[in-house]
Amino acid sequence: MTDLLVIVGLAALGAAVVGLCAAPAVRVLRRRSVALSLFAVAALAVAAMAAGTVAVAQAMFLSGHDLGVVMAVVGVSGVVSLAAALLFGRRIAAGSRELARSARTVGSEGGFAAPTEPPTAELAALSRALEETSGRLAEARERERALDASRRELIAGISHDLRTPLAGLRAMAEALEDGVAEDTERYHSRMRVEVERLAAMVDDLFELARIEAGALALTLSRVSVYDLVDDALAGARPLARARGVRLVDGGVAPLPVRVDAQQITRVLSNLLVNAIRATPANGTVAVSARDESGRVVLAVEDGCGGIPADDLARVFDTGWRGGAARTPRADGESGAGLGLAIVRGIVEAHEGRATVRNAGAGCRFEVELPAAGAPAG
Repeated sequence: MTDLLVIVGLAALGAAVVGLCAAPAVRVLRRRSVALSLFAVAALAVAAMAAGTVAVAQAMFLSGHDLGVVMAVVGVSGVVSLAAALLFGRRIAAGSRELARSARTVGSEGGFAAPTEPPTAELAALSRALEETSGRLAEARERERALDASRRELIAGISHDLRTPLAGLRAMAEALEDGVAEDTERYHSRMRVEVERLAAMVDDLFELARIEAGALALTLSRVSVYDLVDDALAGARPLARARGVRLVDGGVAPLPVRVDAQQITRVLSNLLVNAIRATPANGTVAVSARDESGRVVLAVEDGCGGIPADDLARVFDTGWRGGAARTPRADGESGAGLGLAIVRGIVEAHEGRATVRNAGAGCRFEVELPAAGAPAG
């Protein structure tokens, strides 16, 4: 037992001496090739094994022949180990260089081109992470492009919608100043309507700015969906009568929700006015509310004839109007593409979801909100 401990101690001493001598190499090899690092590790292992073997052989007083055999075995093993380390190191270095070249494609138009066969599990994991990052960057780029397009459409729409009432106001003001207006009362009435149009547009812009800035303050309270729908219908009936459109109860249950009643009423009003404007005379607009897996789903279905499939994903984008300029205004005229964007912003602020799909002879807009979690009182 004592001899065994002596042998172990001598082998450890020899390996430790080699390790201490090789310690400065750790600093020298910093930021060097992985192939060189692997070769150095293998060389250190071979040198430590050789030093330990020589120390033990000297202590055991081996003959010259036996010592030569032992050293030959150590030498051959070391050469094979160093060759294998060099081969594996070069392969890993080549894989790292290929991954580095591929990493330069992250965020490019063509997307990340992953290496075919990364040599190690770590490089494969890094390749997958870069691929996921590239995908997220591509999605962010597409969102940025969509936002830029929406802003351009919004600016174009706002410019057009501001120009029309402002031109009318200027013409009527000049007519009144020149004294050529025969019916001044009618001119004043029309000017008030145009000013209200401008005020409503500015209100929409302000509301949308608050939503996009995350500054929309909600005053939550427990209310019945039935009351929210009733308030929205009361405001939409005059426009429906003027347009010859019938408002239909599609089944509204008195489900409880915890929402900002004023904001959700605005959501429903926007959807109803939008549906009424898009529905031809003698058509119907149906409103419904149902419970679906603990969520309350409010739906407004119109008779617009449907939205092209390519436009469905853009309906709630800022500035979107579509072929029929569906975005609602308080006076029934087309707006700057803000109404449905406001709908989505308010609903998402309530941790809900707004969707649209073609259904029957028109479109079905759905607003999904979290239920209050308790029966109505």
